[in-house]
Amino acid sequence: MSHEHDDSRRQALKSVAAIGVAVTLPATVLAPCQAQAAGIAAPALSAPSLSVAERGILEAIVARLIPSDAQSPGAKEARAAEYIDRALGGALASARNAYTAGLAALDAYALASKGATFVALSADDQDALLSALEKNTATGFTTNAAAFFNLLLGHTLQGTFCDPAYGGNAGFVGWDLIGYPGLRMAVAPEEQRMGVKVKPYRQSAYADSNLPKGGGHGH
Repeated sequence: MSHEHDDSRRQALKSVAAIGVAVTLPATVLAPCQAQAAGIAAPALSAPSLSVAERGILEAIVARLIPSDAQSPGAKEARAAEYIDRALGGALASARNAYTAGLAALDAYALASKGATFVALSADDQDALLSALEKNTATGFTTNAAAFFNLLLGHTLQGTFCDPAYGGNAGFVGWDLIGYPGLRMAVAPEEQRMGVKVKPYRQSAYADSNLPKGGGHGH
């Protein structure tokens, strides 16, 4: 079950490339490109916000939402949890209380239904609990289990595929996963042909010396 689950998630992510990154991913994922084009300086990363226990649960969650396999890394290696943790002290601060309550509720649900904390469970059991969240059948959540799942998934996508300036997509592994070649100001004619694999351009939009630099700040 675990291998099939991993394959289905990864296949769904790879379909993102076919549809188009700008159309499919949350707008905040592409914010660095848009901000840099407007002359906005790179964001200042906030300090980590989660407790050690909360961070451990979040690390385990993102590792199952976008799992790694023998061919390529996933959200854990992209440091999606690092992105979320820091953003909860800054741009995503409004979601901090939702994470406090949701992560505690998930751990309590894991203990009640599986007899162990979430991080101590097998990958199959972790997948089963996350599936219960997604289907809104998990109990003990103060608001809505499915809403918390969607929050986790959305932020995990952001942390995996964002510009590295935001603290995620370490080593550009997220871009490699979906075949995104990176931001470039010009594309040669031979690179526009069907079936041609474009050479990756591995650099943050904020670090590109060809793009305008401004004095503003934003996330």
